[in-house]
Amino acid sequence: MAAEHAVERLRAHNVEFEKDIIRLHERVVVAVGYSGSNVSMLIGDDGVVIIDTTESTAAATNILTEFRKITDLPVKTIIYTHSHRDHIGGASVFAEGGSPEVISRANLSLDIMDDGSDRPNPKRAILARTKRQFGMGLADKTERVSIGVGPSDRPIKGLGAGFLAPSHTFEGDLHEVSLCGFDLSLHAAPGETDDHLVVWWDEQKILFSGDNYYKAFPNLYAIRGTRYRDFGVWADTLDQLAAFNAEQLVPGHTRPLTGVDTIREHLLDYGAAIRSVIAQTVDAMNRGETPLEFIEHIALPPELADKPFLQEFYGCVTWSARAYFEGEMGWFDGNPTSLFPTPRRDKAERLTALAGGADAVLAALKAAQQSGDHQWACELADTLLDLQYETDTVKALKADSLVVMADDTVNACARNYYLVYAAELRAGDV
Repeated sequence: MAAEHAVERLRAHNVEFEKDIIRLHERVVVAVGYSGSNVSMLIGDDGVVIIDTTESTAAATNILTEFRKITDLPVKTIIYTHSHRDHIGGASVFAEGGSPEVISRANLSLDIMDDGSDRPNPKRAILARTKRQFGMGLADKTERVSIGVGPSDRPIKGLGAGFLAPSHTFEGDLHEVSLCGFDLSLHAAPGETDDHLVVWWDEQKILFSGDNYYKAFPNLYAIRGTRYRDFGVWADTLDQLAAFNAEQLVPGHTRPLTGVDTIREHLLDYGAAIRSVIAQTVDAMNRGETPLEFIEHIALPPELADKPFLQEFYGCVTWSARAYFEGEMGWFDGNPTSLFPTPRRDKAERLTALAGGADAVLAALKAAQQSGDHQWACELADTLLDLQYETDTVKALKADSLVVMADDTVNACARNYYLVYAAELRAGDV
């Protein structure tokens, strides 16, 4: 893909996150583009209901300022659709010093970085990878063109600082509530997380779907590091959501959808895309293929691949296939050679000797760059780095290739990861 075309496509996708206060109904408004995720406000008789609260207190403050131009009714209830930090991190701002009811499912699970336990966890590793995936530290709009499902220039001061623990939780599949004059039903809807719920206002046929749908191929596997997300359960949930026959759909990211037929198409095709990845991966597994073999040919069928809401701006088909394999089978790819592999440095020494020495590998790396084969250049660079050979030179060359690769992908997560990692290489941080 031409680099210019890839970047242009990402920029065009940003129309989904242009700042807007969208009024779906005289009593329902949605803030889009003020944060990485959307916030909805239901204006009731004696107060308001807030659905999701953004990732930071700074973003929440900006949104509340806009909401206060519409109503000064107090926030009586906050609903978390799920536990990801970009949906729960600004709640205290909306509370405005009061004590609103905070509702979630009973199995709300805090991010592993914030779980409060004393047990060992990979917090440091996940934080480093999260910074790369979301392009933290990159220049907005030029380097960090997008985060895939949200604006690149969102405020993150007070990231996660405004979380309020739920005061009311529910178990089971359905919880019906009357809040500020709204009769709402909260439905268990596992997908991107096990603790997901959706909010249904039957009177006006409006569905708040959380992150079970957004306008990009779903992030079935997040390269920041995440536990396995059950693909089949997520697809089944999309069937459940389609069955509401909603007239308006409010995703956790990207702009709301309108129209029963449009919404059903998006939800059912979303589920079909997930099931396509499952089916293709299972077929490959049953043929004895390893992940590095089957990612060469697994792709969405043309009738799905061409859908504008299934472009790989956020999730990635081949990453998903690899995650499904590991989720079902574990790390072992089935090849006995993989059971006790040659240590990396030892392998690098042997391969380099076969290639005629480290100087020859370095020359091949430079030749690969000149020919535009930057993936191969990075792999050769890793071999030399395993040998600790000319590390400053090799890191600089690898960084150069990563920057070119960043401009050649429409996947915002990959682009950001390439660019941040390149900066870390140049700074000597990795």
